[in-house]
Amino acid sequence: MLVTEVSNALPGGSSLLRNEPVQARSSARLAGLLDAAAAVIDEIGFERLTTAMVAERAGASIGTVYRYFPDRIAVVEALAIRCTQRLASRFVQALESSGATTWQAGCDALIDMTAEMYRTEPGFRAIGFGDASDSGTGDDDDRMAALGGAVAQVMHDHFDTPTGEHVSRAWTVLAESGHAVLARAHADREHPDAALVEAYRTMTHVYLEKVFADA
Repeated sequence: MLVTEVSNALPGGSSLLRNEPVQARSSARLAGLLDAAAAVIDEIGFERLTTAMVAERAGASIGTVYRYFPDRIAVVEALAIRCTQRLASRFVQALESSGATTWQAGCDALIDMTAEMYRTEPGFRAIGFGDASDSGTGDDDDRMAALGGAVAQVMHDHFDTPTGEHVSRAWTVLAESGHAVLARAHADREHPDAALVEAYRTMTHVYLEKVFADA
């Protein structure tokens, strides 16, 4: 499952991974490497992450890490992709379980679920959706645009909100700004800044009301 998620999320294919494991054992090994990377990133940040640290935390050889990832940047990018995939999947689940009947309530479900991931998802607070200038990769913009388009479609399917390039761009803006605000709000994971989260919620409602009115 993880290998499919990571591979399918890569723009232009799955060149990020040196080898794509097809057996359950290999998939579990790759998941373990990403879990180890997330744990290390939570402790020291992704800037200081090394492949040797990933190997040590996972209880694997450095050769095992290099079997799947050419360098530390590939590890960070794969973890960012996994975070994004989980965010999109959990958004749909949260929306369906919330019983929301308006797009405003749908936005609230998305914000609440994302905030929960900042509190509980290993590596998410530090890495979020990835940042091209820091990770050294150029795929982040494509991934954020794809996420914006996916959210726009889900909201349209549930609440008949407008669609189109202008609306998808608005969701990308909210995803980018939300990462900055929510990461700051959860700098202390045990005591998040609720006021910042609520300010972002208000901004989202006001901004989307204008976007939808102009669509």
